[in-house]
Amino acid sequence: MSSNKSRAPRAAVEPQRRHGKQRVATLLEVGAAVIAEQGYEAATMAEIAERAGAPIGSLYRFFPSKEILANALIERYRSRIDEAAESIHRAIDPADLDKTADALLHFVVDLRREMKAMSALLEVRSEWSAQRQEFRNAALKQIARTLTLLAPALPRPLARDMAIVLLLNMKTMSALTAAKKIASTPGALEELRHMNRLYLADRLAPYRRTLKS
Repeated sequence: MSSNKSRAPRAAVEPQRRHGKQRVATLLEVGAAVIAEQGYEAATMAEIAERAGAPIGSLYRFFPSKEILANALIERYRSRIDEAAESIHRAIDPADLDKTADALLHFVVDLRREMKAMSALLEVRSEWSAQRQEFRNAALKQIARTLTLLAPALPRPLARDMAIVLLLNMKTMSALTAAKKIASTPGALEELRHMNRLYLADRLAPYRRTLKS
């Protein structure tokens, strides 16, 4: 007589070799794309494996269930926020605010596909949706850090308030670049860049005088 007791899910295998790590990265990339397009419930492990050009057994070896894959994508998104911010921090030139202003505008654009996948995931389960504010806070923290790197004397509360405004500008940039008719209105992107540059220069100016002296 077969037992009806549910078995504990098999743990995911952590790749040790370079090839295995690359395969996992590809599976996560494709998994994010499929979930972003179809939603979590409609996405299937079979389609993810097929699009990734991987045997289904390989997918289940690294991610024994779709839920485990989703959890890995959530962790990946958290890392991507930090990686995107660090790339901006490394490229900061205190003498060229426009460069940083433009880079900040593309912060959300560069994460757009991951953001779509996260939106599809975070609406499915309460334990996942609770992380939505956590991701937003992580992004705001990194933006505020960028501002204080540009102007060390900037008060922390003001840096947080400015980060909120800049995040809204980033989301606007993402929406504009995703719009189907953007090719007919390229001037809108330039206006947003100009506005963002002016805002950053104006608000940081009182706290950057010591850098110029």
